[in-house]
Amino acid sequence: MSEKHLSTQFDTELNAVSTRMMELGGLVESQIHQAMYALSRLSVEVAEQVTGTEVRVNAMEVEIDRELSSIIARRQPTASDLRLLMAISKATANLERVGDEAEKIARMVLSIIHNNAPRSLPSLELRVASDLASGLLRKALDAFARLDTTAALAILKEDDLIDKEFDGFVRKLITYMMEDPRTISPSLDLLFLAKAIERIGDHAKNIAELIIYIVKGADIRHTSMEKIESVIQ
Repeated sequence: MSEKHLSTQFDTELNAVSTRMMELGGLVESQIHQAMYALSRLSVEVAEQVTGTEVRVNAMEVEIDRELSSIIARRQPTASDLRLLMAISKATANLERVGDEAEKIARMVLSIIHNNAPRSLPSLELRVASDLASGLLRKALDAFARLDTTAALAILKEDDLIDKEFDGFVRKLITYMMEDPRTISPSLDLLFLAKAIERIGDHAKNIAELIIYIVKGADIRHTSMEKIESVIQ
């Protein structure tokens, strides 16, 4: 079998596993949107759909990891290709954890519904943070598909907006709890929910860091923004 034919097969396998990872990304994005819809409508049915999707997300993660292991064992990839395969594995793990956070949101929605939480709580204000987080995840997946380091850098900077939304929401919840002790329990549910949204943004940021790792071969985790910018330039 010719070297060119082997290379073509390898590229086909790389494209297939990359596509599978993107499919997983689309699935967990859908989970996020469904979870927030369940919160806005206080829908038990939609919340339970989100929790039911988790089985599929987990199965896809295992399937992708199995395929990656097979490719590495059979193809013995070069350093740059190995970085890509490792990054896909790590990105897949981050996407699975996004699914976990979406499921957590759905479970919190069910808790709020079952506890008959006051409708006056600012649950709808979480939509802004959720839109930021899901938007960041979409941008991270798009940048990963293009291996766009400039877009990855923008994502790292944008993650700060989600952190600010979270801090503002926490302050508002504290005010509600101080004014009416009856809101303490449901407010804590919303606090955990807000934290789950913040974590989705963190996972999108992790995927953006992997793009820089693939292209530049540099691990920029726990690195200052100034140093990251110098790596990309």
